[in-house]
Amino acid sequence: MSEDQEPQGGEDKKGEDEKLEEGTLISHLLELRERLIRAMVGVAIAFIPCIFYANDIFTFISKPLRAKLPQGSSVVATGIWSPFTTPFKLSLYVALCIAMPYVLYQAWAFVAPGLYRHEKRFAIPLLGSSILLFYVGIAFAYFIVLPVMFQFFIGQTPEGVNNMPDINSYLDFVVTMFFSFGVAFEVPVAVVLLVLMEVISLEKLQKNRGYVLLGTLIVSAFLTPPDPISQASLALPMYLLYEGGLIMARVLLRMKRDTEQKTAKA
Repeated sequence: MSEDQEPQGGEDKKGEDEKLEEGTLISHLLELRERLIRAMVGVAIAFIPCIFYANDIFTFISKPLRAKLPQGSSVVATGIWSPFTTPFKLSLYVALCIAMPYVLYQAWAFVAPGLYRHEKRFAIPLLGSSILLFYVGIAFAYFIVLPVMFQFFIGQTPEGVNNMPDINSYLDFVVTMFFSFGVAFEVPVAVVLLVLMEVISLEKLQKNRGYVLLGTLIVSAFLTPPDPISQASLALPMYLLYEGGLIMARVLLRMKRDTEQKTAKA
């Protein structure tokens, strides 16, 4: 009789484990949905004031181009809906950029319970650094890169051609540039994560500087217009940020080893 009951007890335990796993999965999905809803609400709240000042925001964003246009030229709208849709899209992009810390916080709140204490210790400053560096990349593109780039482009306009850029094309161009520089400035965070997660050793990253320099040139050639000024303006900061990432990784790796040694002694 006991032999017949033993398999049944095993099946009951297996069924309970499956129900427990299913319940855990459902709870994770529900929490994920809640975090996504909160992130969307945060973007929507940031979008409301942006839409009221959409034209003013576009005026500010287009300032680097308008400052370099020759006298008599201006930014134009070639589509019927462009004067409305372009500022609307820009407001959405700006709202997402403003709400990005809150959106990333929701992602962090979802992932954090599954991390160890020492992992949280390093993850929080890395998360803050990634947000800050993304904004710094956008500011670098707006205040430094775009004016130089537009000065070069407009200076190459053939004689007799009136340079009058379209607002929709301009928006697509600057959003691509902002995103490219924002992501490029995340290089130090990427380097630190690769080292701390032991995907690649710090020594190997230091030895392969030449390949990294070549890689930054290739990436900048794809992400920026085909002129040497634009490509150098992205490639040079990327490589310098890579060197900064190596320094940060060396410091954090030493801190991680000290923490592990203290824990082992305790």
